[in-house]
Amino acid sequence: MRKAEIKRDTKETCISLSLDLDGSGEGEIDTGIGFLNHMLELFKKHALVDLSVTAKGDVDVDYHHTVEDVGLVLGKAIDEALGDRKGLVRYGFASIPMDEALCETSLDLGGRPYLVMQCAMKHMFVRDFEVKLIEEFFRSVSVEARANIHLRQIYGDEAHHVCEGFFKSFARALRVAKAIDPLEKGVPSSKGVI
Repeated sequence: MRKAEIKRDTKETCISLSLDLDGSGEGEIDTGIGFLNHMLELFKKHALVDLSVTAKGDVDVDYHHTVEDVGLVLGKAIDEALGDRKGLVRYGFASIPMDEALCETSLDLGGRPYLVMQCAMKHMFVRDFEVKLIEEFFRSVSVEARANIHLRQIYGDEAHHVCEGFFKSFARALRVAKAIDPLEKGVPSSKGVI
């Protein structure tokens, strides 16, 4: 039962999230931000997780607090659902083409949070969504999931496609890393703990 339910209430956001790491891509997403909804729909489908998110934030100010806090809550749910991380494959990698864009993710669920994101999008916005917030989202996920995440835009011009490439490659890398390895009898670390 690799599941988690997390609630986070602050003066800036109110978020409820449920996650099942062994799901099939089901769940309802409503963050109040259309583009973030779209990215999370892609994530749950390609990671094969059941994910439901309801977020109410101060989007009249901007989208930053909601995007960052949804990332924090998702990361915390991943960490909680992974439990002691025994038997994990632990590492995942995916390279995803999205039309003219190519993006890749390398992922380690080894307990050490770190984000490296190499991105050179030419456009700053997708409609009214500032694409720089994608980095804030993944940094938040990395910290709370205790995951080492490396995201790289190999090339690509259309910001929407690059963002999709990041979310899909992260999802596919997580899909590999979260799997249970039948040959792994304990924690996949020479230290004996994660």
